[in-house]
Amino acid sequence: MTGRIAVGLDGSAESLAAAHWAAREALLHGVPLDLVHSEEWSSSRDISPVTSAEMRSQWAASLLRDTADELRERHPGLDVATRSLDERPAASLAAVAASADMLVLGSRGLGTLAGFVLGSVGMAVIHMTERPVVLVRAGEDAGAHAQGSHRHREVLVGVDTDTPCDALLAFAFEEASRRSCTLRAVHSWTLPPLAGYGAAYDPRVHAQLDLSARAALDDVLKPWRAAYPTVDVAAHTAVGRAAGQLLESGSEAGLIVVGRRIRRSSLGAHIGPVTHAVLHHAKAPVAVIAHA
Repeated sequence: MTGRIAVGLDGSAESLAAAHWAAREALLHGVPLDLVHSEEWSSSRDISPVTSAEMRSQWAASLLRDTADELRERHPGLDVATRSLDERPAASLAAVAASADMLVLGSRGLGTLAGFVLGSVGMAVIHMTERPVVLVRAGEDAGAHAQGSHRHREVLVGVDTDTPCDALLAFAFEEASRRSCTLRAVHSWTLPPLAGYGAAYDPRVHAQLDLSARAALDDVLKPWRAAYPTVDVAAHTAVGRAAGQLLESGSEAGLIVVGRRIRRSSLGAHIGPVTHAVLHHAKAPVAVIAHA
């Protein structure tokens, strides 16, 4: 841990919500907050490069200053620093993330649906860093009661009992411990093809498989419960697609924790289908944890 939380700021409602979320998170961690604006200013085609750079530099400085002042006023005692970088946003934000405990970014809602549009910068940053990245949508900042909801709404994590991920569980348990909230661990499983449909369906088989799934989940969670004895853990198993279960269970969560595999090759997808679906459709902030 490096002892800082960073947030990318571009002036959008989503990035401002991310800044407020990150401020509350920094207070929970007891660490400073870095507000970072990153944009390559030398490529404007509307006005001369010099004028464009000067105007945008002034705008960025004002954005950073005003946001920092607002956060300090709302959260007395919060240590806030600001940085403006004249570089490509994805690369510079990934570099910032490398020296932070986590990077927080805003993400647009899907029109009338409550969810995310993960833009090219956000997707690229997730690919380029192995640090935790949290995506926050504009509606997450709920004004006066936001501090309480940030602290007490449950943390949700999806658990694959066949290949459990220590990095994912460590992050989820640590977040739940800091917030003094419930950690809901969700494991999804499927019925065998010949036992799940029509006349072949046997409720006794269903019950036995569910019992086995619960036992496997309890086995995975046992050492973590011992390491975090004050965390209230709610273990949940259900038949169905993992993404659907996480989205349903996380509709009122304070944070959903999902993972992505670190791939050294430039070929192939870097974000699996479950994480991809959760990123685009979750109502709650989503933390993406890179793991081997």
